[in-house]
Amino acid sequence: MDNQLNILSSRAGFNTALRHFKSVTAYASEVSEGTNLADLLNESLDEKDIERFQVKSILNALLIDKFNYLYKSHNLEQSIENADSVVESVAEWSKLNIILSYSHPQTGISIINPKKGLAWENLLPLIKDELVVIYAGPAEDGVDTKTLSSAIKDFASILYGKKVKPKDSYIGIRRKPEVTVQEARVQAPKRRVTPRYSIQVTNELFHNGNVEAWKKIVESFRSRYTGLDVLIWYENERINDINALFKWGKVKHGGSIFFSVSGENITGVSKLQRYLFEGASPRFEAFLRGGHGMVLDLF
Repeated sequence: MDNQLNILSSRAGFNTALRHFKSVTAYASEVSEGTNLADLLNESLDEKDIERFQVKSILNALLIDKFNYLYKSHNLEQSIENADSVVESVAEWSKLNIILSYSHPQTGISIINPKKGLAWENLLPLIKDELVVIYAGPAEDGVDTKTLSSAIKDFASILYGKKVKPKDSYIGIRRKPEVTVQEARVQAPKRRVTPRYSIQVTNELFHNGNVEAWKKIVESFRSRYTGLDVLIWYENERINDINALFKWGKVKHGGSIFFSVSGENITGVSKLQRYLFEGASPRFEAFLRGGHGMVLDLF
């Protein structure tokens, strides 16, 4: 049987575990006073006090084991590209702490306090079919399990754009949202990069026709969203010239190419993902229409 305490057998491992335990203890004290754990974790991640691989164990130890938060996990039914209405709706839920965790295969777990626009702005878009977990716990005394269960259900509805009438059991002192997503963009404009999204090649080979289709798709995206850029990756290497994907002759049926989008106010990612998938399939010819130098109107 493997020794589950192997991490403690070295000084570095012991010190890492000790820092982790100290962080968890400090978080527990603040959460017990009503602080949203997502805020604490994101601040610690920004300050490099913890690493992202620690987040899942902290969520389990504190929200589930210690504070008995209710939670529900599911795969996103649709991509979430705007969260202004979410921030506006849950900002009034001052009796509750809601936390949303979002898992992406390339970037790992990210944590959102849905009452804060800046927390959303750093992560949007959230992509359809990726795993999310909604946690609900009390920010004040006197919140029962029935209220937490109802809040999870209502939050999921709001997440997908539905209107939900706020319940008195959620609302303490009515508050204006701290910062909407739009205000966050104005107050702290910055260039960010989305996670890398995988595109599987379904053609027998990613050949010259697929390359030309991708060039047309990317050109159309950049033309429509002039402040955004599309970054292409293959085997963890940045591809500056899409032609190289064909010249290498390595990308065959079943292989994966990755892309990410960089810039401010990122949008159009889901549509770009669909087009690139089609461009890597036997249906690539649909993107080769138009004369030389003509930019397709795809977006």
